[in-house]
Amino acid sequence: MTAELVRGQNHPLSQSRLEIRISAGTPVAAAAALGDENGRIHGTEWVAHPGAPVQPGLEVSRQAAADHRLAVDLDAMTDAVHRVSVLLALPAANAGAGPARFGSVAAPFVAVTGLDGTEVASYTITGLNLESAVVALELYRRQGAWKVRAVGQGYAGGLAELFADQGLSEAAQLAAGIDEAVAKGLVRSVQAPPPRTPEGDRSRQAAAPAVGPDQGAAPQGAPGPVPPAYGGQPAGGQGQGGPQPPYGGATDPHAPSGGPVDYSHPRRQTSAPPPPPPAAPPRHPGQPARPVAGDATGWSMEERLYNQVWGMFEDLARTAAAYRSAVDFAESRMDKELEQALSDPRSRIGGQGDAAREAARARYTQLVDQARASLDRDLDQLAAESEVVEPALPPAFARWDNPCWHAYRVPMEIPMALRLGDLRLPEAESIRIPMLLRLPLERGLWIDSGRTESLDGSFTDSHDMRRLAMDTAVAHAARLLAVYPAGEFTVHVVDPAGSGAQALAPLTQTGVLAGPPAQGAAGVTEVLARLTQRVDLVQMALRGGAPDALPPGFDTSQQLLIVNDFPHGFDDRAVNQLRYLVDEGPSVGVHLMMVADREESAGYGPLLDPLWRSLLRLTAVPDDHLADPWVGHAWTYEPPSVPPGSEVLRQVLTQVAEARRAWNR
Repeated sequence: MTAELVRGQNHPLSQSRLEIRISAGTPVAAAAALGDENGRIHGTEWVAHPGAPVQPGLEVSRQAAADHRLAVDLDAMTDAVHRVSVLLALPAANAGAGPARFGSVAAPFVAVTGLDGTEVASYTITGLNLESAVVALELYRRQGAWKVRAVGQGYAGGLAELFADQGLSEAAQLAAGIDEAVAKGLVRSVQAPPPRTPEGDRSRQAAAPAVGPDQGAAPQGAPGPVPPAYGGQPAGGQGQGGPQPPYGGATDPHAPSGGPVDYSHPRRQTSAPPPPPPAAPPRHPGQPARPVAGDATGWSMEERLYNQVWGMFEDLARTAAAYRSAVDFAESRMDKELEQALSDPRSRIGGQGDAAREAARARYTQLVDQARASLDRDLDQLAAESEVVEPALPPAFARWDNPCWHAYRVPMEIPMALRLGDLRLPEAESIRIPMLLRLPLERGLWIDSGRTESLDGSFTDSHDMRRLAMDTAVAHAARLLAVYPAGEFTVHVVDPAGSGAQALAPLTQTGVLAGPPAQGAAGVTEVLARLTQRVDLVQMALRGGAPDALPPGFDTSQQLLIVNDFPHGFDDRAVNQLRYLVDEGPSVGVHLMMVADREESAGYGPLLDPLWRSLLRLTAVPDDHLADPWVGHAWTYEPPSVPPGSEVLRQVLTQVAEARRAWNR
């Protein structure tokens, strides 16, 4: 029976190999500190954290996530270790977005379980307010036995104050190192899925609608309400709902400072509930229900499909996590049984020892086969769902080979999101989950053009990587242009050396760019100065309460700047302007897409690090570098690609250019 602890209460532990399961509802960084009998940490090597996730007897997650599983082996602890403290910290306090105190999020839940998943003790950390780091619980040694105690001690000063309180002299340096490791993980973080419905309800509830500028709320970083012209969307264009990105920062100017944001749609507060999702076809006896596209709830088919896609993402994450946990348990059980069988000298030789070893391996195989059968059953259901969902996706959510692009028409409203590529896990190579990013953009993109080793072990040289990176950037830009109404999205290109001319041909030849790609240092300076001035003008107008007092002919559309071959052609001033656009631009509709080699850009050092952390890093070849903030899986990201020989991208861009010319008349 699980012991539900309150602060200060303890409970004995009968097992030495344990899991610490954490559920926080929002991405948190998890760490574990080893202490002596007085609780003192003797050095940074006594702390397992995302930058150094493995220590003797400890293993923690490598990135921030809403759910964590920490592995603990108490028998592997040295005699000097008497305490194991489980630590939680909000990464956003130093990453620049999201909640900065535990008082503004749901109470974290921590459970100590056996390797079979059986809970030994649990603790809900309540009473937190301004704290951004907390000692959740501790495992401690007393008279040769181990116990767990609920602690719940919070620190408003974050990890630095926490480590200093536990006697670590390098507290500030270690806290900074953890912040850096977490920030790098956030760069590779996939958007969190919408909240699930109550357990057992397969359909997904419609998430709260995103607040558009026409609904009276200010985007992240804006000082006040933004007029419709600067949001890049007409009234009602963003009213379909859906979750905000996990590290968003929208605030409600009409709510008290620090209060919750009201995401309810003003025109739906008294309306009837949304129509039910389409009914699934009748199933045959003994067979699972046949999937149907749009089975999640929502106000429109677009919202239903959006929530259904994220439900598939969450289902795949859950079933993969359950399979991995079952295999880990089977391995640990077999190791324990083999150790017991070999501990008796009489059973090391002869038929008795061989029989014990064979029995342990047979039980391992049985457990793994059972877990694989459950996984295969879930994957079959997900594969069937993917087969019906993929053809039903609208252009903004669909792959470039989807037939819906052949019937493309320039939209009248902005969609909820657009597809950046596909995600998959090694347990399900054939299932691709669309990676959907909410609109309007809240962070820019970094397309990595550095030399990399592909997943099949082959290398791609630097020239091919630069070409592939630019092709990927053009595909992303074309999709953004295609999903926005005519005149609502403008693309600028900086190509200092002209190396991206071939890849940029679909954009330049169809006439969808704001002007020819800027080349040379002078071109870089001119484009950056113009966009920086645009950000300044809009911010001053908003702060002065005069959003209409802008120069005649001012372009009010969303702006995207594509920067190729960075850092060539850039000096320190230009890099600072890029950082300014990354920090201040999204709040007034200016976004950045960098195409660059991270290693070549490292020469700027600390000057470039904040810019790097602020952008979502994507690759031009399949790479397993993206992590979800939910369970922390390393997902393989596959970039979007236009089918070889297809003219669909040029056809779509030609329609966009024609619609823009008609709109400008």
